[in-house]
Amino acid sequence: MASDIIRSGIGRRTGIALWRQIADAIRAGITSGLGDKHGKLPPEMELAELFGVNRHTVRSAISALVSEGILRAEQGRGTFIIQPDRLTYPISKRTRFSASLAEQGQRGESRMMSHDVMPAPEEVAQALQLDVGAPVLQVRSVGVGDDTPVSRATAWFEHARFPDMADNLLRFNSVTRAFAACGLDDYVRISTRIEAYHATLDDVEILRLSPGSIVLVTFAINADLEGRPVQYSKTRFAADRVSLQVEHAPLS
Repeated sequence: MASDIIRSGIGRRTGIALWRQIADAIRAGITSGLGDKHGKLPPEMELAELFGVNRHTVRSAISALVSEGILRAEQGRGTFIIQPDRLTYPISKRTRFSASLAEQGQRGESRMMSHDVMPAPEEVAQALQLDVGAPVLQVRSVGVGDDTPVSRATAWFEHARFPDMADNLLRFNSVTRAFAACGLDDYVRISTRIEAYHATLDDVEILRLSPGSIVLVTFAINADLEGRPVQYSKTRFAADRVSLQVEHAPLS
């Protein structure tokens, strides 16, 4: 039952505020049938008894989820679950942010926030098959769909191979077109790892999330058609706005 699932996720003396744990538990409960057929949550008093806390703590959790756009509070009626239309972000051999959103009828773009050339740390060097300390271009950007931030990313490129990458990104606002201007006409995804975390302070500010929100993080490597890595990126997606869909190549 949903009540059993959400009750089991709460622990005291964990270092995580009770209201935040309750907010996470309600998120989990939503997908397990916590609301009724109209999407209405149990009353605050019932939730407080379920979690073994006072109503103020439950109210703080609900307030955070309302700010996040997951719940809707209606005066005199109660609290209801909002079922948003999530964007589907396909992870495939050729993953392209703007094209993916355009296929779903949304205007999408990646907006560069900053860029600089830096010595490659060990993780980046390993992903790009470079020596530690080799110069790489680091680019921070925000992915936007219909003016709503859905992701933020940090990407690294081999600076010696793509010395004009930053200028091209500023010019075209597209990784695909920037690569083409650098002489790389095509590239493919060779690996993606997905993990889930609570939102950081930067996530909260940049993606307009509430504290305690969940983000899905992808660690991805793109390579040229000869298999040489050309881009390593970490992208943080707002979990309540985006579904990551891993697509496999058809059997030949």
